[in-house]
Amino acid sequence: MKRDHLRDLGATAAAALLVAAAVLVGTAIEREHGTLRVNWPPLSATWQPHIGPGTPAAIVVAVAVVAYGPAVAARLRWRTLLWSTWGATLAWIWSLALVDGWQRGIAGRLTTRHEYLRVIDRFHDIPAALRDFTHHILLQSPDNWPAHVAGHPPAAPLTFVLLDRVGLGGGGWAGVWCITVGGSACVAVLVTVRTLVGEGLARRAAPFLALAPAAVWTGTSADGYFTAVAAWTVAFLALAVTGHRPRQTGFAAGLLFGLTCYLSYGLTLFAVIAAAVLLLGGPGRLRPLPYAFAGVAVVPLAFTLAGFDWWEAYRLLVHRYYQGAGGVRPYGYWVWANLACTVLIVGPATVAALRRAGGASPRCRAQLVDVRGASPDFRLALLVAAAFAALLIADLSGMSKAETERIWLPFAQWLLAACALLPRPRPWLAAQAVLALLLNHLLLTGW
Repeated sequence: MKRDHLRDLGATAAAALLVAAAVLVGTAIEREHGTLRVNWPPLSATWQPHIGPGTPAAIVVAVAVVAYGPAVAARLRWRTLLWSTWGATLAWIWSLALVDGWQRGIAGRLTTRHEYLRVIDRFHDIPAALRDFTHHILLQSPDNWPAHVAGHPPAAPLTFVLLDRVGLGGGGWAGVWCITVGGSACVAVLVTVRTLVGEGLARRAAPFLALAPAAVWTGTSADGYFTAVAAWTVAFLALAVTGHRPRQTGFAAGLLFGLTCYLSYGLTLFAVIAAAVLLLGGPGRLRPLPYAFAGVAVVPLAFTLAGFDWWEAYRLLVHRYYQGAGGVRPYGYWVWANLACTVLIVGPATVAALRRAGGASPRCRAQLVDVRGASPDFRLALLVAAAFAALLIADLSGMSKAETERIWLPFAQWLLAACALLPRPRPWLAAQAVLALLLNHLLLTGW
C-alpha cells in the first residue's frame, strides 16, 4: 500500500515537471519566435490574478465535495446520486465561471470574433447556408467563416442558430446552454461505468467527476456541450450492448454519434471508445448494432441532403488550419505540451489513477481473453485506456496544436473515471479543487 502511494506521488511529480517544462520552454519559444500564439503557454490564457463574485461559492462547493462527497456518493440511492452529481457539477462550473463575472465569464465568451454567435445572421436561410458552407472555409474565400465556425461542421453553429430562433439568443443563453448540457456529461460517464464495470466504482468516481479541474473550461465553451453529446453516445451504447432496451438505446447511441461527428470532426475518434464498449458488452452485444447503424445514418443523411459535404469540408478545414495559426505553431513543442494541458484539465488525482490503471494491465492481461469475466478494475482500465488512445491519436495527428484544454474536454471526462481506483479519495479531491481554484484565479482563460 505504501509503495503504491509513493508511486502515485512519483507519477504526479513527473506530471508536474511536464507542466513546468511546457511553461518554461513555451515561454522561451513565444518570447523568441512568437510562433505558439498563446499568451501563457501551454494554455490559451493570460496571467491575471483576480477574484470575483463566484469565488466564495467555488470555495464552498470545493470544501463540501471534499468533505462529504465520497461518503454521500456511497450511500445515496442511485438515481439520487446521478441528480446530485449533476447538481454539484453545475454548481462547480457556475461558481468557477462567475469568478470572471457574468459578462466576461459567461455571456461574452461565445460572442468574440472567433465564435459561433458572430454568424447567427448568416443563417437566416438555413438550407442555403448549409449548401454554401464549404465556400467560406478557406481564408481567401469571400466572407470566410470565423475560426471556430470554419473549424467545425455546421451542427455546431446551427445549434446556436436554433437557440436564437426559439427566443434564447445572445451570449447569456448560449453560455447557459453549454454549461447545463455540458454538466450532464458526468451523469453519462457514471451510467456507463455502472453498466459496464460496476456500481461500486461508479460511486467512487462521482465526486471526482463533480469536482474536475476541467470545469474551468466547460464554463463557458461550446466544447462542453460537445462533451456531453459524445458522452451520452457512449452511455446509450453501453446500455444497448448490455441488453437494456437494445433497440431504443442502440438507435439513440447511433443518432448521437452522428450528431457528434457533425459537431466536431475530431470527435469521430469516439469510435475508439465505442469499440471498447462493444468489447465490454454482454453476450448479445452485437444485437443492437443494426439499430445503432440506422441511428448513425440520420444526421449525416439530413446534412448531405441539405447540401453539406462533410468530407469536402474536412479537406478544406485541413487547408484552412495550416493557413492560420496551425501552420505556424511548431509540432515539436505541441505534441508533448498538449499532454501538459491534459494534466491541467484532469488534475493530479487522474494522473495517479492512470498510473494505477496502467499497472493493472500486466497483472490482468490474461483477462483480455474473457473481458466479460474480468475484474471491475481491469474493465474500468480498459475503458479509460480507449479514451487515452483516442486522445493520443488526436495529439499525433497535428490537428490539435494548442487550445486542447477545451478541445480535449470530451476525452478528459473519461480519464477522470479512473479516479475510482484511488483508495484514499479526500486528499486527491482536495488536490483537484486547489488546482482548479488556482487556475481560475491566477489566469484569465480564453474559455
